[in-house]
Amino acid sequence: MNMFWLLVLMVFCNGLFMRTSTTSVSTRPNVVNIGAILSFNSSIGKVAKVAIETAIKDVNDNPAILNGTTLKIAMQDSKLSSGFLGIVEALRFMENDTVAILGPQHSVMAHVISHISNELNVPLLSFAATDPTLNSLQFPYFVRTTQSDLFQMAAVAEIVAYYEWRDVIAIYIDDDHGRNGVVALGDKLAEKRCKISYKAPMRPHLTQDDITNALVKVALMESQIIILHIYDTWGLKVLNVARNMGMLGSGYVWIATDWLYTILDTESSLSSPAAMDSIQGVLTLRMHTPNSELKSKFVSRWSNLTAGVGNTNNSPLRINTYGLYAYDSVLLLAHALDDFFKQGKNITFSNDLNLTEFRGGNLRFDAMSRFDGGAQLLENILQANMSGVTGSIKFTLDGDLIHPSYEIINVIGTGIRTIGYWSNSSGLSAVPPEKVNANPNGSSSNQPSLYGVIWPGQTTQKPRGWVFSSNGRQLRVGVPIRVNYREFVSRIEGSATFNGYCIDVFTAALDLLPYPVPYKFIPFGDGHSNPIGQDLLHKITTGDFDVVVGDIAITTNRTKIVDFTQPYIESGLVVVAPVSKLNSSAWAFLRPFTPLMWCVTGISFLLLGVVVWILERRTNDEFRGPPRKQFFTIIWFSFSTLFFAHRENIASILGRLVLVIWLFVVLILNSSYTASLTSILTVERLSSPVKGIESLIASNDPIGYQSGSYIDNYLSNELNILRSRLVPLNTPIEYEKALKDGPNKGGVAAVVDERAKMELFLSARCEFGIVGQEFTKMGWGFAFPRDSPLAIDMSTAILKLSENGGLQRIRNKWLTRSACSSEGAKEDVDRLQLKSFWGLFLLCGSAGFLALLLYLIKMVRQYTRHSDGSSNKSFISFVKEKESDDADKMQSEESKSGAKRTRSDRVSNRIVHEDESLDGYNRGAYTVYEA
Repeated sequence: MNMFWLLVLMVFCNGLFMRTSTTSVSTRPNVVNIGAILSFNSSIGKVAKVAIETAIKDVNDNPAILNGTTLKIAMQDSKLSSGFLGIVEALRFMENDTVAILGPQHSVMAHVISHISNELNVPLLSFAATDPTLNSLQFPYFVRTTQSDLFQMAAVAEIVAYYEWRDVIAIYIDDDHGRNGVVALGDKLAEKRCKISYKAPMRPHLTQDDITNALVKVALMESQIIILHIYDTWGLKVLNVARNMGMLGSGYVWIATDWLYTILDTESSLSSPAAMDSIQGVLTLRMHTPNSELKSKFVSRWSNLTAGVGNTNNSPLRINTYGLYAYDSVLLLAHALDDFFKQGKNITFSNDLNLTEFRGGNLRFDAMSRFDGGAQLLENILQANMSGVTGSIKFTLDGDLIHPSYEIINVIGTGIRTIGYWSNSSGLSAVPPEKVNANPNGSSSNQPSLYGVIWPGQTTQKPRGWVFSSNGRQLRVGVPIRVNYREFVSRIEGSATFNGYCIDVFTAALDLLPYPVPYKFIPFGDGHSNPIGQDLLHKITTGDFDVVVGDIAITTNRTKIVDFTQPYIESGLVVVAPVSKLNSSAWAFLRPFTPLMWCVTGISFLLLGVVVWILERRTNDEFRGPPRKQFFTIIWFSFSTLFFAHRENIASILGRLVLVIWLFVVLILNSSYTASLTSILTVERLSSPVKGIESLIASNDPIGYQSGSYIDNYLSNELNILRSRLVPLNTPIEYEKALKDGPNKGGVAAVVDERAKMELFLSARCEFGIVGQEFTKMGWGFAFPRDSPLAIDMSTAILKLSENGGLQRIRNKWLTRSACSSEGAKEDVDRLQLKSFWGLFLLCGSAGFLALLLYLIKMVRQYTRHSDGSSNKSFISFVKEKESDDADKMQSEESKSGAKRTRSDRVSNRIVHEDESLDGYNRGAYTVYEA
């Protein structure tokens, strides 16, 4: 605000704002005064000056817009200055009654003039000030009629994320325009999980030495993705110095904001090969304006409009995007003024009541007046909905133009190529955003997001985007000083070097990188106890280490603070406990089955005998007889099926069906038992009271773990084991002693540790073994800072080591183990359990149940039919009888009934014959008598 008041004083010293206390004009004045602030000699200013003058003429020549009112413009040249003197010169046009200002061109100037605009209620329509902090909240009278750098930086961030780069370097002018643009870039990159790794600010008034010094620092950085956000005045000089330093060669990526394409659009002299050499392969952006009839007509008029107007080298002046927005700014203001007059408003100015206390004196503060209709004119501008040469002109609630979009340009040879587009609605696309928006479900989804790029160095291969820093700084490798398991990491006495399995894998992976990486090992730990892994990783977050190498397991919590490479060794958690050999005994034949399996198998044999006995008893004499005989028949038949030695014939269909299914079950049980017993008698087995992690959780015995590791947190937090049961141990000797003492003598029941370490521990201690299964699946990796590109390259190198056998050779060198380390207490696991055969038992049981059900239905039907024969026999008695006896009785009764019917028939036939004889005799006698 101090600069503001100083400006006001100087303005009044020059006699600005001298007018009566109140000025009023008619509703439709003959002339309306507007102003424009431009830098006439800049690429933007030269084009904008012509565009504004053309727009003023078009408005004044068209009576349909202002209905006879003439726009009169006063232009002031800021002379390439965005500082104090340029502002003072630009304010001279405000001696007249000015209702609006076109400009200013520079964001720095816009910040200061916006304060005056707010005080005077004069809208500022800037077609070139792109600073994203020039918002409607702080500066309500500032209207940006072009795109904000907020959207341009969003486009840059999406390009960076599209090519999977993570770190960029920002070179910018250290003023409001440069700083605020880079801040917006950092915010947009953070949304894509990217970041600005180095910022290179430059003074607003640069020299060749300033550029060289800044680029020397940039060249020493790891990232080779450079964002150049600068003014067109200095941009080409920066690129030319970079080319001379070899920074426009292969491996580099330069993304210039829209200042570069503004020059390419305007300066035809840049089409020469000499001028294009310093920008080969550079990506740049241009504000996208859709093709339209209005745009085509205006562009076709441009050569006539600029006749006699050219660049300093007499080359023709070509149109750029800022010129289009300058033209539309005039049209927008004219239509807003027309609406203002249609609303019955007058253009009047009044004294600023806040300054009446400064009345008098040479500075004449009381002469400062404000535009009374400024608020209404501002509202009309923001509510505009029209079409111009740049497309649709409409503002969002935040005061930005709708549908911001950019073209992505690749400089190739002596020309350019559009490789794609960006818009805030559709992101990156190979087709213009208006086509994407017009047909969101069309075939554009099959198009690539961006077309191919010719990168610096004339290569089409996407640059990696970074190299290891060449500033002489070595990679700081943090290495734990272990007191045990020195096969993994150990420090050579009397030197600063390390060796071991982890060290060899790290150095072998570094040798496979396509670039050299100088490094130095930095020890971590006191040498008396194992360092805590979390503390070691914390050194990465504080910047003390660039990488950590050692027995560092990859866990979920650790991945939240660092990035890990591809695991180079699998090492989950296992349980180690004392084991003893299982010698053969007189009861070794019982080991193949668990007790439950034996019980279920025996019961199944008995049930099979009972089912077959029920099905066969009524029809098969071999299953009948006294109760004692039937009982022994059931027992004998049941267990004789084990050897397929049953002698009893099965007559019924249901009995045969049940027996076939049961014999199949017996076959499976027999084969499994034989195989398991063979294994038990021929392979040495180990036994332990601890069966695995489940038995440890269920018990209350103490559990040992490696001190300083993540295991205690895992056991307590994930498996809910009380911390009072956990015993920290440091060395293998302590492991051995604690396991031998056992829980009864102050030791532990088992030790939980990583498999790789336990295999080394067991290689010389065969009285212990791994019991149960590995209950976590983890691995070891090298830890790097978050989003480190070196972590990705190291992961690729580790995969190459795995493919070419290098990892296995290093493992054989350091981690060779003896046979006893792989032995464990597996006798309980190898015993055949019921869960492996429940399907067979279920099948057999279902078959027996179904057979009994069908048999019962059959018996009920026979009993019902038998009861119809007036028999008083009960159902139980009926079932107990043999089925052939019942048939004989029924057949006897039927025979007796048939005999009675035969005798009756005979008597009847005899009577009939006698009657017939008598009738014949009577007929003969009658005949004789007649004769």
